[in-house]
Amino acid sequence: MNMSQTPPEGQLSIDQCWALLGTEVLGRIALIVDGHPEIFPVNFVLDRRAIVFRTGGGTKLWGAMTAKPAAFEIDGYDVHEETAWSVMARGEIELIESEEHQRTVDALLLEPWQPGDKNHYVRLAPKALTGRRFKVSQPDLWTTRPADPRRASFE
Repeated sequence: MNMSQTPPEGQLSIDQCWALLGTEVLGRIALIVDGHPEIFPVNFVLDRRAIVFRTGGGTKLWGAMTAKPAAFEIDGYDVHEETAWSVMARGEIELIESEEHQRTVDALLLEPWQPGDKNHYVRLAPKALTGRRFKVSQPDLWTTRPADPRRASFE
């Protein structure tokens, strides 16, 4: 991805957002469950310009069936470029009930990470897709926490 295509304020184009989504396998889905927001980690694939994940019959499925608006987010840090980025999709959730479509998604190697039956296929077709990239500030050798990925610049 060419950084020169990114507008000065760091906003990513829709194509750049899709490209970043295509590089990741784990994201976070935000749903309204019983009147309050819940965020769940999910592994996902991209299918037909949509984000697809599988789930069991619990809270995530209930939230997907009852609260159609949802948000999905991924983020990352490029150690070599010393940049952070984030992509957020907003849209409506729908269940994939067609067995043919489910087989298509399975062919994309959507394999749930968590054990147990994950027989429900959920699709988020973004109505809004936004992202940003920014240069991170230089870490301080003495005050930056050991777990901070920016510390890699010291090595």
